[in-house]
Formats: sequence, C-alpha cells, structure tokens
Amino acid sequence: MKSSLKLAKFLGPYRWWAILAPLLMILEVAMDLLQPRMIQRIVDEGIAQFDMAVVINTGLLMVGFAFLGGIGGVGCTFFTELASQGFGADLRQALFRKVQTFSFGNLDELETGKLITRLTNDVTQVQELVSMMLRIMVRAPLTLLGSLILAVITSPRLALILVILGPLVLAIVMWIIAKAYPLFGEVQRRLDDLNTVMQENLAGVRVVKAFVRARHEIKRFFSINDRLTKRVVSASRTVAINGPATMLILNIGVVAALWFGGVQVNQGSLRVGELIAFVNYVQRTLMSVSMVSMLVMRFARAQASADRIEEVMISEPHIHDRASAQGSFAPRGRVAFEHVSFGYDGDDDSGVLDDITFVAEPGQTVAILGATGSGKSSLIHLIPRFYDVSGGRITIDGTDIRDISQTALRRTIGVALQEPVLFTGTIRDNIRYGRPEAVEAEVVAAAKAAQAHEFIMSFPDGYDTQLGQRGVNLSGGQKQRVAIARALLTQPAVLILDDSTSSVDVETEAKIQEALDVVKTERTCFVVAQRISTVLTADKILVLDKGKIVAEGVHRDLLASSPIYREIYESQLGNGVTTDGTN
Repeated sequence: MKSSLKLAKFLGPYRWWAILAPLLMILEVAMDLLQPRMIQRIVDEGIAQFDMAVVINTGLLMVGFAFLGGIGGVGCTFFTELASQGFGADLRQALFRKVQTFSFGNLDELETGKLITRLTNDVTQVQELVSMMLRIMVRAPLTLLGSLILAVITSPRLALILVILGPLVLAIVMWIIAKAYPLFGEVQRRLDDLNTVMQENLAGVRVVKAFVRARHEIKRFFSINDRLTKRVVSASRTVAINGPATMLILNIGVVAALWFGGVQVNQGSLRVGELIAFVNYVQRTLMSVSMVSMLVMRFARAQASADRIEEVMISEPHIHDRASAQGSFAPRGRVAFEHVSFGYDGDDDSGVLDDITFVAEPGQTVAILGATGSGKSSLIHLIPRFYDVSGGRITIDGTDIRDISQTALRRTIGVALQEPVLFTGTIRDNIRYGRPEAVEAEVVAAAKAAQAHEFIMSFPDGYDTQLGQRGVNLSGGQKQRVAIARALLTQPAVLILDDSTSSVDVETEAKIQEALDVVKTERTCFVVAQRISTVLTADKILVLDKGKIVAEGVHRDLLASSPIYREIYESQLGNGVTTDGTN
C-alpha cells in the first residue's frame, strides 16, 4: 500500500484531470440511478392509470437523463485517459532517469531483464489501475451506496435481502484477494525470467546459430514460458471465481426479490412499478459489489507491480558524489593508485584486487597484462569510478577521484571496451556520441586515427551510413574501431583501451598504435591487451596475477626479470622478436 501511495505523486501534474473525471462520473451515476425511479413512475402512474402524458413525459425525461449520463461517461473516460496516460509516461520517465543514475554495481544486482519488465509491464499494470480507479472507484461505490438507499426507500422490507447477500459477496471477494495477491507477485517475477531469457537469446543469436543450439534455447524458453503460463493460469483461475460467484448471488437476490415482492404485490402492500425498481436496484447493488471486487483484485495485481517499481525508485546508486566534489576538472593526466583494494561486494577481502600501487605519468602508455580473471578490467573500471575502491585511493593530478563529480571525472576519460556498444543511428552519430557538438573535421580525424575512415568511406553513404541495433551491420573489428574513434573524439586526458583491438587484424592494430603514438603525448593511455605485441613499446607494463601486481617495468626489463611475462611472451612470439620488440 505504501508503494502505491508514493507513486500517487506522479498524478500531481494531472490533478485537475483526475478531479474532473470523477465529477463527471458522479453525473453519469446520478443519471443512471434515476432511471429505475422513472420506470416505476411509468408503470405505476402511467400504464396502471392509462395516463399516456405521464408515459411520454417520463420517457422524454429518461432520454434526457441518459443523454446527460452519456456526456458524463464520455467526459470521464476522456479526462481519465489524459490523467492515466500522463501518469504512466511520467512514471516510466522517472524510472528510466533513475536507472541512468545507477552504477555498475546497481546494474549487477538489478538485471536488465528485470528492469525491462519494471519499465514496461509493471508500469502498465499501475497505469491501468489509475485508469480504473478514476472511473470504477467512483462509479462502483456511488452506485452501491445510491442503489442501497433507493432500494430501502422503495421497499424497506425487501431491502433485508441485501443485508443478507451483501456480506456474503464481500466475504468471497476478500478470500479471492488473499489468494490472488501473492500469485500476481509471482507472475511478475516469472515475467522477469522470461524477459531475461528473451534478451539473452536475441543478443546472442549468432552464438546460438554458430553452435546449433536453437533446440536448446527453445527448450529453455519453453520451460520459462511454461512456468509463467502456469502462474498466470493459477492466478486467473482464482480470480475467475469472482464472476460466477457474484452472478450466482445476484440471481439469488433477483429471484428472492421477485418471490417476496410478488407476494407483497398480491397483498397490495407493494406496487408493480416499485417491485421493478427494487429489482433494478438489487442488480445495481450486487453488480457494484462485483465491480468493487474487480477493482480490488486489479489493485492487488498492481500493488505487486508498484512494490517492484518502488524497489527500483528507492535503490540508491552505489557511487555517490561527495558534497564538496569538484564540478569542473581539467587534469594533465597523472594517475596514481595508492594501495588500492577492490571487491565487487564492497569488501576488499573478496580478493579481486589487492594492494595495487603504481603511477602513470602524463603522456605515458601503461599496458596491463594478465591471465583471464587476474583483475585487468576491474582495475581500469575503477579509474572512471564505474566502481568504487574498497580500500586505498586513486588520484588524478593528486586529487582523489572521489573528490571530483562523476560527470566532471568521466568527461576527462575516454573509454573503448572490448565489446563495443553502438547505437541505432548513423556512424557519425555514434562517433560523436560523447561530443555531439564536434565538427566534421574532428569526426574524420578521430576516425582516421582509429583506422576507421577507410572502411567508413567504402559504404555508399559514408559517415551517414545507418547502423542497425548494436551495429549489427558492421564486423567486430569495424565496431571496435568506431568505438576507439568515439573515445578519441572526446579528447580525454586519460584514454582507456580495454582490449579494444582484439577483433582487429595485426596490421590494422599496428596502424592504430602508430596513430596513438602521435596523440599519446597529449594524454595518459591505459591499454589492456591479450596480444603481447600490443604492449611491447609501452612506457610501463603491469603484469597482474590473482589481483596483484607481480611485475612492473618496460618490455626489456620484464623479459629478463618476470617469469610470467616471459611465459606470455614466448607463448605468443617465441624467439622471433628481439628484446627491444623489433624483428
């Protein structure tokens, strides 16, 4: 309930629509409640006394009331949609904005599939509840109350039927709600699993095809989909009891009213028109209870979604800016790790990185080598504060990076990852992603430095070539070069290349290295590489093993002093290269 109340604030900008819609619904309900009284008058005063004037006048009144009620209903629906759609759009926008504040740690906890479900299905559930509340929440209680009052006025003795049947309907509704609420929560969690499987399959469809695992993926999807279907069926089966049970009680009420009302008509204590009006009010009363029960059940389902949305909204980013953090920063690029330890759970005892200490001077290229799982990517992810250190500190030009705002820090750092992420749009848009204001000459210069210009110009549309989702119409090496160009265009003080040339051929990689040699005097470069040929000319090479720096130096010194480095070197290049890195 608390989460639903917190989300109600998103109705604030649409409060006038949210107020006007129920007022118009009140008009519709009032006109509907007058109809049975008009029928009573036609029967008892018009037909019974053969007074056609009463029949005609009352009939015209009924048409007028129906017209006014229709205006109220249409107006209510119109303003309800304005309010609920605006509410849903703002809530979805707030959720998306919240996700953008999350650090890598938050995204590790809240998986992509779960976030997609919250941004789509969960928001839709809550939005539909708002729509129903602005209509049915007003209509059902008012109709229920009005029908009860008018039923009692019409025949106090017959109204005892409602006193008996009303609590029975309410008991059934409460039982259904108690059973359905946990089931709806489970449905949403199963939907999370389904979205996760779908996302993994669609993103990795080439791997699926390459390993002929389509049958396996179909089975995996079937298993998740089957569990979701069973939960939905179970919840729907529970809710489905409401309709038949309510209709059974409604029909019992109508039969009882006709039976006992007929007896009173025969005795002369009740007129036929009054009996007809009473039966109408009985139907409206019990149907209103059914509508209330439906609303409450929808509320139960939406409450499960609201709780999941609130879980995202109250999540605090793992990375925070300090109150005194610098809003602007223009470093030369001296990066120092001072006894840095790191663990993904925030505990430096987890052993991802342990007591990392080194200095990268401005203009230097620092290469990082090590076996898979040695902590290479974890180390470079700490520089732009994708994660925070668990112990020690990292400084740039002597300033602790935690004393710099994340925005200011990351604007000075260019990053090209091993698995580049490109967005739907033109190649130019993707290169300018970090600097949308960059002019054409700068874009071309960055592309040339990344050895991307030649293949870009081979396309008919050149830099205006449209990329598919995640750059699907480019090869792996081409995507990496576009990503490098994107990083270079930001003109960063610190450039991080996380194995970003792994899909590039050796010749192209050599050209990229030559281009980087020209610009590296202006920036500090960190290069994570699997190929040792990539790091031979680095100013400093760090060899990582099990989260620790086990060797540090230049190629010549490490070849002589580090068994791990020498093993990597010999496994890749053998003795065909001299100790200075030349053939």
